[in-house]
Amino acid sequence: MVNPLRKMRIIAVPLTRPNARVVPPNGTKLNRLTYYQFQISAKQKPLSTATDEKSGVAHSEETEKRSWLPEQGIVNWATGKAADIWAGFGKAEGGWKLKTYQVGEKLVDRMEFEELALKSIDPSLGPSITQLKRSPVLNAKEEPPKVCFIPLIFPPSILSPSSALSELRTYTERRVPRHRRGFYGWIIVAPITAPFMIIPIIPNLPFFFCVWRAWSHYRAYKASKYLQSLLEHDLIVPEPSEPLDAVYHMHKLAEPSPSSLLLEDPTSSTSSSSTSSSSSSSSPTPESATKSKPEPPHTVLLTRDSVPAILSAFAFKPDSTAAADMYRAVEQARVRVSSGRTEL
Repeated sequence: MVNPLRKMRIIAVPLTRPNARVVPPNGTKLNRLTYYQFQISAKQKPLSTATDEKSGVAHSEETEKRSWLPEQGIVNWATGKAADIWAGFGKAEGGWKLKTYQVGEKLVDRMEFEELALKSIDPSLGPSITQLKRSPVLNAKEEPPKVCFIPLIFPPSILSPSSALSELRTYTERRVPRHRRGFYGWIIVAPITAPFMIIPIIPNLPFFFCVWRAWSHYRAYKASKYLQSLLEHDLIVPEPSEPLDAVYHMHKLAEPSPSSLLLEDPTSSTSSSSTSSSSSSSSPTPESATKSKPEPPHTVLLTRDSVPAILSAFAFKPDSTAAADMYRAVEQARVRVSSGRTEL
């Protein structure tokens, strides 16, 4: 019996590090931005063939009844069809189709990378938790089915096993209400675009955009709930990755140890510097005021130059969707950190 979880994994790529010396105004813990590459999908098993003539006839009749339905399901078929149409817009030679494609790709780049990562998960193609927990033993001689786990791959110099799981749990808890609100919000906005249907020259692009955004939020919401169920059943197990950790060591962006944080305690540095600056404190200058800038609440761990090494470590192609999503996540992390806001 082949367990459907054996080829699945979640790759956690930390993008930022909270500054331990910065205390947020509300006293809450600073969050960490992490890009998750989800590989949670399993192909649907084909219908089993009949062993006798009677069951074979029944199976053929059922196949004939459902032959008009797509094998992957209506929803997945419609999603793939829409993706093919959108890809055709990008291959158009000029005209409104190509312009629409270019504008759409810019809008995708502005979408949160967390949403794009979550919407890549299809819970219908993932492993069934109920079946894994309640699989009956048909033959006494057969061994009971063993529950496999989805590895959560993480860099050990940045995260510990417990923190890797807790941050993924916090990640899902924050995304569920966000995507629920996004789904209902775009569903409410969609009917407002109905007047654009009276223009017969081009399709109602605002309406399709609203529907697409609602569908994207819905996919991300369902994926977040699915991840929560996997975490509740303890089916996700942290697994350290030395190749991923080597990327952070190569760029010298590893998490500082607690001992180094104690050595860099601001109280010790201020006490040592107070004696040297006591003579100049009586005559403050504008330069001293400009030099004392507040520390940023977050630090960027990766740059675009780090992405090829990560792709190579996990055998991702440079032109794959995972590569594009990772570049997008690194850029968005840089923009959010540069904004100086506490909550990312």
